[in-house]
Amino acid sequence: MKKLTFLLLTIISLSAAAQKPDAWKISADQINPSAYYGITVANGMIGIVSSPEPFKIKDVVLAGAYDLYGRGRVSNFLRSFNLLNMQLDIDGRRIGSADVSHMKQELDMKHASFTTSFDYGDKATVSYTYYSLRQLPFTVLMDVNITAKKDITINSGSVMEAPDALKDVQNYYNEIDRPHVVISLLTSSAKSPTGKLLMSASNTFLFSEPHGQEPRVIHEMWDNNMHLMKFTRKIKAGESYRYSIAGSSITSAHHDDPLNEAERMTIFAKLEGRERLINFHNKAWDKLWESDITVEGDDQSQQDIHSMLYHLYSFVREGTDMSPSPMGLSGLGYNGHVFWDTELWMYPSILVLHPEMAKSLVEYRFNRLAAAKRNAFNHGYKGAMFPWESAATGVEETPVWALSGPFEHHITACVGIAAWNYYCVTQDKEWLKEKGWPILKETADFWSSRVERNGPGKYEIKNVVAADEWAENVDNNAWTNAAAKAVLQNATAAAKLLGVTADPDWMQVANNIPILKMENGVTREHATYNGEGIKQADVNLLSYPLKEVSDPQQIRKDLEYYETRVPNEGTPSMTQAIFSLLYARLGDGEKALHFFKDGYLPNLNPPFRVIAEGKGGTNPYFATGAGGLIQSVLMGFGGLEITPQGITQVKSTLPRQWKSLTITGVGVEKKIFSVKK
Repeated sequence: MKKLTFLLLTIISLSAAAQKPDAWKISADQINPSAYYGITVANGMIGIVSSPEPFKIKDVVLAGAYDLYGRGRVSNFLRSFNLLNMQLDIDGRRIGSADVSHMKQELDMKHASFTTSFDYGDKATVSYTYYSLRQLPFTVLMDVNITAKKDITINSGSVMEAPDALKDVQNYYNEIDRPHVVISLLTSSAKSPTGKLLMSASNTFLFSEPHGQEPRVIHEMWDNNMHLMKFTRKIKAGESYRYSIAGSSITSAHHDDPLNEAERMTIFAKLEGRERLINFHNKAWDKLWESDITVEGDDQSQQDIHSMLYHLYSFVREGTDMSPSPMGLSGLGYNGHVFWDTELWMYPSILVLHPEMAKSLVEYRFNRLAAAKRNAFNHGYKGAMFPWESAATGVEETPVWALSGPFEHHITACVGIAAWNYYCVTQDKEWLKEKGWPILKETADFWSSRVERNGPGKYEIKNVVAADEWAENVDNNAWTNAAAKAVLQNATAAAKLLGVTADPDWMQVANNIPILKMENGVTREHATYNGEGIKQADVNLLSYPLKEVSDPQQIRKDLEYYETRVPNEGTPSMTQAIFSLLYARLGDGEKALHFFKDGYLPNLNPPFRVIAEGKGGTNPYFATGAGGLIQSVLMGFGGLEITPQGITQVKSTLPRQWKSLTITGVGVEKKIFSVKK
């Protein structure tokens, strides 16, 4: 009996070990096209979204490429040319989903690559891996390996296809013949729907044979929207054959001559070669992962945290003035627009772990400050009023049927707070003088003109859409008022640091903005709030990130009240993230873990655990939620705090299941913080 019990325990133990989530890889070997939500490989500029179909890509999304078309009469993200779609014939038969077996797909988060592998009957085993190359912002690579089980002939084609929204498509094919190389360029260009942008893409084969022995490439024109290049090769039984496709996509929003530049960048990739391309890509991701979060004792949470971090890293790029939308580069969700989702939810985690990347997000707002000043002027205010939805130019891009455009003014406070936090983390006084101060000054001027002065303690902010967006056209919203107050205080502090004179009215206003309370002592969400359900955290944001509410008893009172006002459906995951963060700081690790997991587990979609915006949602990947949840780990369980003196650590609590939490590569100095039992 003891032997049998031991045997059963061993089997259970081995089974559990086999099912243990990998910290760095998310795999799927049950591919169901009807329940498939693609996962994204991106480099902060190009996003490639996976497909369940062999050799197909669902979407190629290019950051910064917008035009007026489709939903809401406002700018929308443009799909780029699908420059990695392929077709493969083996012995004259085209491979499709019905022809393959043992199909497996795997995302390697460590090095941002996505691999699909399968068997094709008794003829071949096939695998292909694609990369959005981190070192080359506009360039992608697909690496193909075919192992023959018997003698076969392959015919492989690279297909260039234009999205339906583009017009005036032009297709080109060129061969550049040099003594040491032949470069076959498959190229397309097209105009965006209004003709504002020229979008171009080009790709080429990278062969493994020595020059002069590589296959002959043939070009085929199918129609205006699609053409391809292909080659044929025989592979003997037991032999493996490898080849690659490198391609680049760029628009006139990024370069004055996108057609020629797309081809130049593709030629550059061709002559760099597969090994160098992958090597530099891997090194770039190794550098990113020097800033990491390690959880001991909860393997699934570790994998999920890596997935959240991976997506945040994938959707942002150092050295740009681009800022991620709620869905990042995973598709066209929210038209690719930039909201408070960036400044309040994604940005803080990126700022703490990679301030050099976070700088791009603040640069986005600085370079659109003039548009925000015009927006304030149009509404009768001073300073700068940032748009609720922003795209290429920084003008208001919210569809007119959404009241958030004219009224969700707290976005202007979020931008000011983000600018101040960049200084706090980096202590870069020169940046504060040149770019942070203009943002802080103009946002403070906005709020001093926005308040209505109705007597001492009644500098009210009326007629706004709250952070809780179900509360429209309300007065004295808790988050809006407290965030405005924070900007006025931060601008005054920045002026003192820089030795310039702050407008004395800023602190006069800050000291008179009311934060309302209900009769039970709970902070009131807005002047007419009476216990109704809330879409997302509002009042609780006064405890974090604002520190407006700092008394632990008040924090708990507000938490216990508002956590019961969030319905089970229809709300985004950032709310639970804030609950988690605050409970961790209050010392309740179990409740903190409950809300952490409730913030995303009900939102996951198969087969790669991609996060949707709401419970049961189908619009992944929700980078906003990932940003909030990572904050709950960094600033909640990890106790990190952004202060005017830099990043510090306050007391916090781990759940029982987590034995330790280690955060590496924090801030400019790349410090290590840890919490242990």
